[in-house]
Parts: sequence; C-alpha cells; structure tokens
Amino acid sequence: MLAAVPSLRAFAISLSGNVDRADDLVQDTLLRAMANIDSFTAGTNMSAWLFTILRNLFRSEYRKRRREVEDADGHHVDSLKSPPQQHSQLEFEEFRRALATLLPDQREALILVGAAGFSHEEAAAICEAPVGTIKSRVNRARARLSKLLSIDSADMFGQDNTTRAVLTGSGPG
Repeated sequence: MLAAVPSLRAFAISLSGNVDRADDLVQDTLLRAMANIDSFTAGTNMSAWLFTILRNLFRSEYRKRRREVEDADGHHVDSLKSPPQQHSQLEFEEFRRALATLLPDQREALILVGAAGFSHEEAAAICEAPVGTIKSRVNRARARLSKLLSIDSADMFGQDNTTRAVLTGSGPG
C-alpha cells in the first residue's frame, strides 16, 4: 500500500490542483483502504484498487463542493506563487496550464496511463470505462497537449521524464 503513495499523491494533485487537498485525498484513501481491506481481492492489482478509491473519493468531494466558489478565476492563487526562476520551471508551468485545459476525463486517463504507468486496461478498470474509451481519451489528450504546446514531439519539451512520459506514453523513468 505504501509503495503506491507517491503515485496516488501525483494523481490526487492532478485531479484537485491543490497539494493540500491532494494530501488529504491520499490520507482518506489509505484510511478507507485499511478500513475495507477485507474487500480487496488477493492477487489483484492493489494500486488499481487504491486509485479507484481515490478517484471515487475525489468525485464525491467534488459533488459536495460543486456549490462552493473558490477563487474561480485563479487570481488569488497566482498572487501566492513566486515566478519561476529556471527555464524548466517555466516549461513545466506551461505544461501544467495546458494539462488543466484538457477535459477532465481526458486528463484523468492521460495521467493514469502516461504518468502513473497503468496499462490501458488498468486505467479502464479504475475509470470504470471501456478500454477503447481510455485509449481514445489518451490519444485525444496527447494530441491536444501537443497542439497547445506547439510541439511536434515530446523531445522538444524539456528534459522532464514525467512530461515526456505523458506526451509519448512511454511511462515515467
């Protein structure tokens, strides 16, 4: 369970866009998993089970918060950040903004397959969607990111392994 925490945290950040909320989601996921460990089927993919719990928790929280208004235009959040000091930080910020413009289902599929390293089949199980739908979402998300970032290949976008993995589907590393 603990081995999945970094990937869970990255997925939670991509879903929520907030590090503190992501940490809370991961903690709630682990608590719920421990409380319901008897429902886990031995021999199946523990990471996929944990990702499914996290995703369901996020969606439940999203439904509850749907009526709240939290800095919708992002001006307050932007005022709290210091400007990036290095070129790679600027590229990552550009990538993060482009990733945020994707449809939520596409972004979710892309993060699961590209950054978290799940297979299309595992991502389909986590998202409770057909494998073909996940493949389509990932493909459309990659095409949209490439267009938004004006790049012909992932090699043109910095040296960040995670960014390259998301754009090419080669897995982090």
